[in-house]
Amino acid sequence: VAPDLVLGQKDFDSNNPGTGLEQLNWPTGVSAGGNKLVVADSYNNRILIWTGFPTKNGQSADLVIQNREGDPRLNIVWPWGVWTDGEKLAVSATGSRMVLLWNTFPSRNEQPADIVLRGDLGTPRHITSNGHNLIVGDHNAFGRPGQQSKTGNFFWKTWPTKDDQPPDFFMSLMPPDDVWHRIGSIEGTWLKGEFTDDGKLIMLADHLFVWNSFPQNESDEPDIVVGTSPGFSFRGGDGGGVTIAGGKIYVGSYNGNKIVGYKSIPQSRDAKPDLAIGSSDVEANTLETNFFITNPVPATDGQSLFVSSDFDRKLYVWKALPDESGAHPDFVYSLPDGPWDNALWGETLVLAGRKTVYLWSKLPRNGELPAVTFQDRIGSVRFQEIKGVALDGQYFYLADRQANKVYIWKGIPTENPEPAFTLSVDKPTRLFSDGKYLAVTATEAGPEEKIIIFRVDRLSAGGDAVRVRGNFNLPEGVLVAQGHLLVADTVFNRVQVWTKIEDAMAGKTPDVILGATDLNDTTPEIGQDKLFWPAALAFDGSYLWVAEFKFSGRLLRFSVRE
Repeated sequence: VAPDLVLGQKDFDSNNPGTGLEQLNWPTGVSAGGNKLVVADSYNNRILIWTGFPTKNGQSADLVIQNREGDPRLNIVWPWGVWTDGEKLAVSATGSRMVLLWNTFPSRNEQPADIVLRGDLGTPRHITSNGHNLIVGDHNAFGRPGQQSKTGNFFWKTWPTKDDQPPDFFMSLMPPDDVWHRIGSIEGTWLKGEFTDDGKLIMLADHLFVWNSFPQNESDEPDIVVGTSPGFSFRGGDGGGVTIAGGKIYVGSYNGNKIVGYKSIPQSRDAKPDLAIGSSDVEANTLETNFFITNPVPATDGQSLFVSSDFDRKLYVWKALPDESGAHPDFVYSLPDGPWDNALWGETLVLAGRKTVYLWSKLPRNGELPAVTFQDRIGSVRFQEIKGVALDGQYFYLADRQANKVYIWKGIPTENPEPAFTLSVDKPTRLFSDGKYLAVTATEAGPEEKIIIFRVDRLSAGGDAVRVRGNFNLPEGVLVAQGHLLVADTVFNRVQVWTKIEDAMAGKTPDVILGATDLNDTTPEIGQDKLFWPAALAFDGSYLWVAEFKFSGRLLRFSVRE
């Protein structure tokens, strides 16, 4: 069933961000109650409020609550989740590490929150409430210095009445082999959901959890878990959710690219939804049928294009370079383990991630299987968390983030060879080598350790590392091409380009910035001249390929001009 209204755009075909009251830039949360509508406008750092339910496309919001730096009751950086019943309002400010509560629904612009919750919140995401109970899903709970962060959920049995009121308990759920492990699991999930009129609580992750009444402690297991094997896979993800309307349960399958619905609360673990919105049936995933790629990482020799994805656990192959938007690949490989990085040199293609390396000695233009697969180790090197791979005419490189090492073999490893050299690098991720320089990204390392350059001919002497001094925000990709250095500055939404790699190594500012007007412009946008979390790069001599990460999924091609 087609929707009746669209907000943030004048029509259903436009996709332009903006800062006006009729515009949005990456809305991540929406809630309706009492004929009011609230939207978390994340990258505009604000909450938009319609005091009466909208009646036309692109209708302007009536009120705005904007982030005000220095004001703790309006500290709304990267708002993610919102909840309202038309009388109260709750907002999770992920970038501010807090939740803001209004005891009465806001009636004016910039109305400060009545209550601010901080405490052990790390990056709070979704909010679930009925106006009495409160649940906050947190991606990095307890994320304070000296504390191990956990993914899970804070529960308040009653609506908080004072600032920083501690929760009654914290719950983290994880289903290995249908056995539920709770508090203390860093591999758990944050939940998001809805209350029924008779007091049941329905929450979503990759499964649907139903409690017949509000949980009383961290060990209070759900009464029903829907979606356990061989049941339906909800593929909830970062933006999934649950709402109830007209007696039906609607579930947002974020990573399934659809909304599924139940005509009543499901009563069994294998209950499949009754309907789907945005898809031909409940099982179809239009991301797959339309070849959308999550976390694309490109590689090209100028003739063919190869794109790997850790999230999809796939390799996509275009035998000839695509010349139009949306072109479908010729082959798609499904892989047992998700590759985080890839490398191409001559006729050799390598994919690597987690504890697996896939290697083709001839480029797979016709669906050929890899010639070699390394699982868990090469020689005495045991893989812990492979995040980067590179090739050149002399060496084969692997970056292990957890081991804090870059391992280097002479030539392509076979059998059980030992590395020729090993470099110590803090949390290394993606790699690139042009045969002269080895470039290493260390996405989560310290501010002066993000981009490191080694001279290949000096690796045997310990590397002589040069740190690129620059203003980066979690950069994921790096590329050396024809003497240039390019850095995918992911969360600053730009690609920084030095026409001479020596200038970057000398600490000079970049010569070109893709996706932004200058170094002060860090706002993500969807557009031909804008970028949204660029993360991986490839160059074939004529075209630069820029792949976006997680929340966009575009793979963009730029023509190179002298």
